[in-house]
Amino acid sequence: MGRANTCKQGAGEPLILPQFPVSGEEAGRLPGDSALRQLPEAYSTPVCDILVMPSTRRTFLTQAAQAVVATPFLKQFGWPAPAAGRAATPFPFVDGLTFMGPPEELAASGLSAFLLDVSAPEPIKTTDGSIKYFRSYAACMKSLTDMRRALGAGEMGGAFQATKAHDVADAYRTGRTAVFFQFQGCEPIGDQLDRLQEFYDLGLRVLQITHHNNNAWGGGAIEPTWSGLRKVGFAGVERMNTLGIIPDLSHVADPTARDVLRTSKKPVIVSHGAARALVNNARCTPDDVIKGVADSGGAMGIFMMTFWLTNDAVPTIDAYVRQIRHVIKVGGINAVGIANDYPVGGEANARSVGNDNAKAIAAYLDWWDYVAKQGVLGFDRRPTHVVIPELNNPRRAFTIAAALDRAGFATGEIEKIMGGNWTRVLTDSLGS
Repeated sequence: MGRANTCKQGAGEPLILPQFPVSGEEAGRLPGDSALRQLPEAYSTPVCDILVMPSTRRTFLTQAAQAVVATPFLKQFGWPAPAAGRAATPFPFVDGLTFMGPPEELAASGLSAFLLDVSAPEPIKTTDGSIKYFRSYAACMKSLTDMRRALGAGEMGGAFQATKAHDVADAYRTGRTAVFFQFQGCEPIGDQLDRLQEFYDLGLRVLQITHHNNNAWGGGAIEPTWSGLRKVGFAGVERMNTLGIIPDLSHVADPTARDVLRTSKKPVIVSHGAARALVNNARCTPDDVIKGVADSGGAMGIFMMTFWLTNDAVPTIDAYVRQIRHVIKVGGINAVGIANDYPVGGEANARSVGNDNAKAIAAYLDWWDYVAKQGVLGFDRRPTHVVIPELNNPRRAFTIAAALDRAGFATGEIEKIMGGNWTRVLTDSLGS
């Protein structure tokens, strides 16, 4: 391990470093919000005491837990971002579902790849006055092609559209981010299965069977009565297998999940979710489905929505790690990955109130109470939090990796959880 070359930095300029700065007095401790707030807004003198990439991944993970540097980016989000290129990681970090953010946040995230929902939900008022969402063919065709154009034009920094697993390795090697397109629901296809080929040709590689509610293919989880795949759904899953589109069980009703697992001959995933054994809610995944996903060769991403992660009064990183441990217990180390389900920078409303969950949860309660009146499983328990504050920023993956290290996971296990399992699924499903 050696020193980086002498650097130069003007007042208020972001420090361009693919390596991690190390706070020498902070060994073994992950700096929390209070430590970050004590740092100055920006350094006006060079910051050059930087360690280059460690020789071992274990050393890197230790340093990731110590890394703090003060820049204008720190003031805004709590972590630094390189002005060009993605933050260095010891192996590819891959996220099961996140939403796009500004290029500087994407660079700070360290993500080599992620699944991106490029569908366009449109609000529909129901007969009882509530709002549900529908993803029409026209709206989703536009949203997909708009994102395809933006990525092709370089408008998203180092992000590019990905269609094969080798794109993850290419992104990691070149400091960019591979983006795999996903739809959160089959409504854009409906009973017109030829549209699967059309969307595949434009880059769709992951397709969620339903969002919260029932659709033409099958049953959604946020319904008072659950249902399974319909005739078009069975045919659709078979066509997806033929094309190379990965079935995604996030948000689906239990019977639909089981039908997909029985029908698919290729890996099935839960791109973003949590275990129902830990939070008894319809949105969470039961153990038999987790096991089925694992047996299919798929994986499940543990996401950031804390009202489905933990019943603890205060959501913590330990609760996130408990979810990971549970999936490993049920499906094995190859069955679990990370996920987000917020923009890459985090849940924006929570960030705007300083990650004060007591304030941030207010935006969700009207919807939650409406679902509770329908008698949907688990919604009788009103939530009190939205995010894990330490993870609600662009650098969450580094914090998760460090937490797994502290929790005693082996380096090889951390590599699988942080991206190796997702990369394997993409390879097996899409080809190398």
